[in-house]
Amino acid sequence: MTKSDLDFFLNQNVQIELSNFVLSLFCAAILSFIVHLFYIKFSSTLSNRIEFSKNFVVLGVATCIVIMIVKSSLALSLGLVGALSIVRFRAAIKEPEELVYLFLIIAIGLGCGANQLIITIVGIFFALATILIYSKYLKSKNIDYNEKINMGIIIDEKISDIQINNLIDELTKDLVELKFISMSRTNINTSINIDLKTSDFKNLTKITGKIQKQYPNSKTILAHNEDLSL
Repeated sequence: MTKSDLDFFLNQNVQIELSNFVLSLFCAAILSFIVHLFYIKFSSTLSNRIEFSKNFVVLGVATCIVIMIVKSSLALSLGLVGALSIVRFRAAIKEPEELVYLFLIIAIGLGCGANQLIITIVGIFFALATILIYSKYLKSKNIDYNEKINMGIIIDEKISDIQINNLIDELTKDLVELKFISMSRTNINTSINIDLKTSDFKNLTKITGKIQKQYPNSKTILAHNEDLSL
């Protein structure tokens, strides 16, 4: 590469047509907002969906701006690589599904920033249609993965390990999934905290009835998992 070629790459001006720039930003914002709505409605994550997805639109638009600026300049592209090696973006990703939605938002920003609007729109709507169909499929199987409940069990006596295991085994029979969170025992009471998923919300009354029948001196506290994460 000659010196003139090097000067050309390092000193080229970035020319972006304003109408295309505005159109790309508008498409990125709209598509990101649609993904935001789908995430809130169809996501099965345990975390607070509204809190996690509130920055989807900003992330999509920001990615679009960056791609539109650097795509026509080698110097800016190299500068972006150097900047990203210094700045580290950290996010509290608790479940793989959250990462999938973040990739969708980044894909929107990349596609709109590269002026591939039709391909981006078709691809995103195809992905959302897949999410919708899969959600309907799960619903047809009578599995509601949005019902994630935290249950606290307080028993006014100290029970043995065998009794605790038997209680958990008995509860599992009526649940889709049971996740142990914590347990504490003193000389006067036993406290157990679990997360659970149920195929039918009515099963919760059946579960609490079992606990009350086996331990009359107990009480149970139920809370929706999202309420706990606010």
